Order: sequence, then structure tokens, then C-alpha cells
Amino acid sequence: QVQLVESGGGLVQAGGSLRLSCAASGRTFSSYPMGWFRQAPGKEREFVAGSSWSGGSTYYANSVKGRFTISRDNAKNTVYLQMNSLKPEDTAVYYCAAARVVYGSIRQRLEEYDYWGQGTQVTVSS
Repeated sequence: QVQLVESGGGLVQAGGSLRLSCAASGRTFSSYPMGWFRQAPGKEREFVAGSSWSGGSTYYANSVKGRFTISRDNAKNTVYLQMNSLKPEDTAVYYCAAARVVYGSIRQRLEEYDYWGQGTQVTVSS
């Protein structure tokens, strides 16, 4: 069982930066691929970024490529999302997720993830 807790959300002006953290419990965290998703009001939850189990491979949605960076520190059981050059359209609740696939590669689809955090609000003002 893996429990995920996000932090680091808040209100920021357009062009600013935030770093989200996702702390995981459970001994198997370091072997699972991780991802970040977001959900804006009235919209479906969408993929933002994904990491392989080791962090050696990453993948991004086109909308955030070049601005966001996913990373993980398996020794600290934590995955991060560094968000730069934020835009108002990045406003959403951000969720981290873990896919229960030992030594798995990147997952992009929502249904491939088994564990979810409670989410953290990111609001970007114009």
C-alpha cells in the first residue's frame, strides 16, 4: 500500500514558479513509476508529467514541455514537480499518482495509476 501527500501549491502570478512535492509512504515507492496530473474546474483530469521508476526517463504533456520538470528522490520517498513560467491556464488541482508496476516505465494514462494523493491547488493570476 502506498499513501501519497502533495504539498507546495498556492497562488502565484503569471510567469512565476512553484515546486510541488509528493511524499510517499510504503517500502515499494522507489520501484513504481510516478506521475503528476491536474484537473481544472469543469474539465477532466489530465496527464502533466511522468517518471519511470528510477527517474531516468521522463515524459511531459505538450502544454507543459519546457516549463515543468518532474524529478524524484527515492531515498526520500518524494517526487517533485518544478513549474516555471506559469500561465493562468495552468490553474488546477494537481495530483501525484503511483502506478503499481515494479520497475515500471512511464505511464501516461489515468487508469494506469493505482494510488493517488488528495491534490494541491495551484492558482496562477494574470
